Amino acid sequence: MENVPLLLILLFLSLSPGRNLIMGNEQKTWCVAKPSSDQATLLSNLNFACSQVDCRILQKGCPCFYPDNLMNHASIAMNLYYQSKGRNHWNCDFRASALVSLTDPSYGNCIYA
Repeated sequence: MENVPLLLILLFLSLSPGRNLIMGNEQKTWCVAKPSSDQATLLSNLNFACSQVDCRILQKGCPCFYPDNLMNHASIAMNLYYQSKGRNHWNCDFRASALVSLTDPSYGNCIYA
């Protein structure tokens, strides 16, 4: 019964708003656009995410500009948003147009945070 207070504290912390209980074996995850997403949704996601986080990494001449297409840019912006919000699954929904990836989508010099 010595562990009961500790368990109650851990339960409280895990249920507290704005708190993330980090476990020792936490898996790194990324947020990317679903391949089936339409162009209007991707553009909306890109605009929303970049209104919330710094998307300079997508500017021409920066590591994540190429390939220069909406799917790529939206995925990077959505992931920046997702990472900045603490990698909560609800921060990678984007009206059901995104998915959480367990595989690092980084490529070349474009490193997904």
